[in-house]
Amino acid sequence: MLVKLGNPARKNGAETIRIDHYDTWNVDVTLAHIIVPLLEQLKERKQGAPFVDSEDVPKFLQMTDEQLKTYEEEHETDDNFFKRWDYVMDQMIFAFSSKLNDWEDDFASGENDVDFAEIPDRLDENGDPLYTMVYGENHTREYDVEGRQKYQERITNGFRLFGKYYEGLWD
Repeated sequence: MLVKLGNPARKNGAETIRIDHYDTWNVDVTLAHIIVPLLEQLKERKQGAPFVDSEDVPKFLQMTDEQLKTYEEEHETDDNFFKRWDYVMDQMIFAFSSKLNDWEDDFASGENDVDFAEIPDRLDENGDPLYTMVYGENHTREYDVEGRQKYQERITNGFRLFGKYYEGLWD
């Protein structure tokens, strides 16, 4: 993939971008390589922010009913207006950055000592033997399923926010 930012080559008024066949192997990762630096730059340089629904931020950033009414009637922002957008941007950056690392490894510890043993007198539909996993004496592998699930939920929320506020990604 070739992407030039700043002063891109123009052809008939359009940017020229080359996408190689391997760029589609993992489109989610390919896009993350582009989206993360764009979001980081947008957050750093922002000159404005879209309205962010209170349901998309933690309680301490949510608008009161009075603040919402003032915003709707007088278009006056409250002290957390830009903080809400920063929060949403941070969640999007977190989600896309997670595509660029092996975050799931952080929820596993210990060593695998696993073997597979044939199950006596058990065959699959083709008549081949079935096997079961047997842990060895050095097996210490543990996995934080709950922690991994919370992390995944945060990633999923970041992608949800990206979709919801896509048209607010401007400077």
